[in-house]
Amino acid sequence: MMDLRRCLLLLLLLFSAQLICLVKGNVVFKVQHKFRGRVLGRSALSAFRAHDSFRHGRMLGAVDLQLGGNGQPTDAAPSNDYHVQVDTGSDILWVNCAGCDKCPTKSDLKIALKQYDLQTSSTGKAVTCDQNFCSAMFNGPYSGCKVGASCDCVVTYGDGSKTEGYFVRDYIKLDEVTGNLHTSSMNGSIAFGCSSKQSGELGSSSEAVDGILGFGQANTSVLSQLASSEKVKKIFSHCLDGVSGGGIFAIGQLVQPKVKSTPLVSNEAHYNVIMRAVEVDGDSLDLPSDLFGTDSQGGTIIDSGTTLAYLPDEIYEPLMEKVMARQPNLKTQIVEQQYKCFDYSGK
Repeated sequence: MMDLRRCLLLLLLLFSAQLICLVKGNVVFKVQHKFRGRVLGRSALSAFRAHDSFRHGRMLGAVDLQLGGNGQPTDAAPSNDYHVQVDTGSDILWVNCAGCDKCPTKSDLKIALKQYDLQTSSTGKAVTCDQNFCSAMFNGPYSGCKVGASCDCVVTYGDGSKTEGYFVRDYIKLDEVTGNLHTSSMNGSIAFGCSSKQSGELGSSSEAVDGILGFGQANTSVLSQLASSEKVKKIFSHCLDGVSGGGIFAIGQLVQPKVKSTPLVSNEAHYNVIMRAVEVDGDSLDLPSDLFGTDSQGGTIIDSGTTLAYLPDEIYEPLMEKVMARQPNLKTQIVEQQYKCFDYSGK
């Protein structure tokens, strides 16, 4: 892992776009920045850093379910909306279920939490351990499986937090783009985790939501399941909207000709890209080539679950020196006794 001691930028990407125009004949759903209600000032930096440290602590666990923006997929019958954390690093959707032990019942994010109830869904069914999805989840036959027994869903994080339950299959409803700025509802059958017990920070109300929506690359992710049923193409985009983040997640083929892209690194668990250089005003930093490696000790991860952008010291220090050399009149100040920030106000 990269050394995560330095933060450089808040991920408040100042993009504004006609979001629906970017996709054709595919699925979209709105997202909101998880911390949209917080003042993005000095006192927020430590909170964001603590959030990211907690999230990266999980990343070292057996299963990576990071925190990210919020979306609202809907189950089928009866129809209910759920606030879930959209995560490009995890591979399953799971939600809190009725009767869950120690699942959060309230959230400081000012959202009403809901729990999925398999018993009241006319279309929901438990996934059994002898079904193909369960074999895919565990990379082979489920150990000790008996016909008709449930397929267990157990996620343990590096910080000791855990969610336990079982997999179910039901329909979700998403908005499908049928024309420019027009959407219609579509259904898709997916398998997802039903959490019946939680421990550790997962039960905390400070950042509680209804579950995790994994957009990872494995065959168990919602994206892969929808693609395998030929509902959508296996492509997604996060289109940001304004200074407060949010926007939409779009599943499907981009048709905007001016969109720029970069290839992803193959055979990686996360969405890795190759960083080839760092430039300031057209001048590249003189950096060791091994800093841009793609093995377990390096690489660059695109992660919807991290609030700040991070660079190792070997890049951060010369970058700051180059910026200050180009703009010697820039003023900096130390915020919260540890963060060097530019003192800037502009319109």
